[in-house]
Amino acid sequence: MINKVILMGRLVADPELKQTTSNISVCKFTIAINRPFVPKDGGERQSDFINIVVWRNTAEFVSKYFTKGKMIIVEGALRNNNYTDSNGVKHYTIEVHADNVSFGGDKKDDASTEQKPKQQETKADIPDFDLSEFEELDGDVPF
Repeated sequence: MINKVILMGRLVADPELKQTTSNISVCKFTIAINRPFVPKDGGERQSDFINIVVWRNTAEFVSKYFTKGKMIIVEGALRNNNYTDSNGVKHYTIEVHADNVSFGGDKKDDASTEQKPKQQETKADIPDFDLSEFEELDGDVPF
């Protein structure tokens, strides 16, 4: 089974960073994604508003480098949350739990991004590999 989501949109508000009771960072934010078509009746282009949740280092990264209006690329998985409120009303929500985020705009969108990193990988540190056993090929690849 596959549950993979890749989205690009703009933050509708500043991200909200919080700490759990065990001091784990969690950041929630919403992005707006324009639909690719304009209504035939000449109305306004519609947008979808997607709730995103990021944890730990990614949460701190988003909180530090992203603000309302910034373009962001999000990779993660969809999760649904079903609950019943105190009035007995059932609620169904869906959000993206992101594993990886990166900047979606270019430098001209915001001059302050020039001193900030272009992308933040949030996966575990990749170990260094000893490549001395391999030989470098000259010319065409043999397959």
